[in-house]
Amino acid sequence: MRNRRLAILLSGRGSNFIAIHEAIRRGDLNAEICCVVSNVPGAAGLRHARELGLACISLPSAGVGRVEYDRQLLAALRAYEPALVCLAGFMRILSPEFLKEYSGRVLNIHPALLPSFPGLHAQRQALEYGVRVSGCTVHFVDEGVDTGPIILQKAVEVIAGDNEESLSARILEQEHQLYWRAIALVLERQKTEPR
Repeated sequence: MRNRRLAILLSGRGSNFIAIHEAIRRGDLNAEICCVVSNVPGAAGLRHARELGLACISLPSAGVGRVEYDRQLLAALRAYEPALVCLAGFMRILSPEFLKEYSGRVLNIHPALLPSFPGLHAQRQALEYGVRVSGCTVHFVDEGVDTGPIILQKAVEVIAGDNEESLSARILEQEHQLYWRAIALVLERQKTEPR
């Protein structure tokens, strides 16, 4: 059977990780989380992963250079042989070396309709620009910041009186529905590709 293992990388609360885990538990996503990695030792997402009995890796990034950190990360992931590496609020930019090893197999979710509003504070950027529609995007990760090929998007209407917090909350609800569907789509595509 084709490898359907997911490595989840996170830095914070891990709500998208939990949504992916729930989709697997419900039977909506035919995959397995092989490990959860955090660059922040006290991350709530890592605590949730431990409570769920998943393999957890705490790999602190404070004071470690990007290239060195990614070499440590690659070494940690190799034993798990993930089919996909899924960034779920992982607040680091991956190095070319990392992306070369997992070429076409690193996914990220971003709280905007890319290519609009890449980078940090996407919801704030959208509100400041005055858009009427925002949303979220699942995309492949390349060497740019939120510039990789788009897999799926979901639009979210900007409502009069929205602030960054209210818009972020509504976008996050859609992220939880979109990410696992994008993962399923990528895994299905891999199934039909020649080995």
